[in-house]
Amino acid sequence: MKSSIVFVCTGNICRSPTAEGVFTRMVDEAGLADRIIVDSAGTHGYHVGEPPDARTVEAAARRGYDLSGLRARKFEREDFHRFDLVLAMDRGNHAWLSRLAQPSAAHKLGMMMNYARAFEETDVPDPYYGGEEGFERVLDMLEDAARGLLDEMRGSDMPRGGPR
Repeated sequence: MKSSIVFVCTGNICRSPTAEGVFTRMVDEAGLADRIIVDSAGTHGYHVGEPPDARTVEAAARRGYDLSGLRARKFEREDFHRFDLVLAMDRGNHAWLSRLAQPSAAHKLGMMMNYARAFEETDVPDPYYGGEEGFERVLDMLEDAARGLLDEMRGSDMPRGGPR
């Protein structure tokens, strides 16, 4: 049985494509690529069709992640039907997704940092307006959360998006 996950941030050019790239590699390395579908999207259509921010691509490449083939897209209500789990990068994204979700899909919505073990933060900060260190911190946070998510997926049929 296949599971599907979509990571969601605001413009789909920094945090969510990073989460997609990090998690995709972890899934590949675990030999689960045939069982888990991974995608990302933005709550807003500011950058539809564009590649991830160059700083995001560079920071990810330094750690061996290739985000160059990704393109931004806007999250659509139908994505709640296409994906088993919808993970928001911050509380603002979560609130936007909550308003869009039908009551029958609300159980699919969660926060990415709920899966983190080394970080206490609820939100993955948006590095767009900051310096290079922000992109590195986002990678640290998302690597940690992605490991926790993958571990949970290995232990169950499908992770739940709810609170820790």
